[in-house]
Amino acid sequence: MGRFEGKVAIITGASRGIGLATARRIVDEGGKVAITGRTPETLDKAVFDLGGADTALAIAGKAHDADHRSQVIEQTLAAFGRIDILVNNTGTNPVFDATVNVEPAAMAKIFEINVIAAASWAAAVHHAWMKDNGGAIVNVASLAGQHPSPGIAVYGASKAALINLTQQLAYELAPQRIRVNAVAPGVVKTSFATALFENNEAEVAAGYPLGRLGVPEDVAAAIAYFASDEASWVTGQTLTLDGGRTLTAGVE
Repeated sequence: MGRFEGKVAIITGASRGIGLATARRIVDEGGKVAITGRTPETLDKAVFDLGGADTALAIAGKAHDADHRSQVIEQTLAAFGRIDILVNNTGTNPVFDATVNVEPAAMAKIFEINVIAAASWAAAVHHAWMKDNGGAIVNVASLAGQHPSPGIAVYGASKAALINLTQQLAYELAPQRIRVNAVAPGVVKTSFATALFENNEAEVAAGYPLGRLGVPEDVAAAIAYFASDEASWVTGQTLTLDGGRTLTAGVE
């Protein structure tokens, strides 16, 4: 019996990277998953890699689209009969610039996808299943949400908001046995973060005391803990996953 035997998870942005690694971890431990993303072909390949329709369901769409959320929840309940876990993994960062140079429309889009969509997914699964059955929600935040992050400051501000949203939801939903936690990774080797390390990985990794960048499986392991019954007395927490990077603050 795995930790997720009989459990069902919805994981947004799970056609690759951290989302797919999390889906694989949950399936490997006995669970079933519904995964979302924007590209049907990539999602279909992910479902195949996860073991096929008996264990995984893919629904293409945009995480911030209300109709897409409704479709995912409806199809997940029809296919698997329950929703025990939500992983808000979808995120965006279309700009690399100082805050004062980011256009309001771009800033609004970042917050719409990174914060408002996560809150909306939480509300949707709450109303559809968790309010009567309990559950676990895990938000994928970022180290950038915990301190100034030059160049990705607006992204960092959105992730700071997501960390606070995690606390708010945890407090509000605890009476219904719904736990809400977050992970805050440093630089992880995904296509999303490629621009942060592709030309200087050794130099970037040298800033991490453990001597390497993260990989999707590092984050998936932490998400799986928060999603499992092993964390049944943990809510409102954000776990920093950074290879010791924050330990270097102020060190000369």
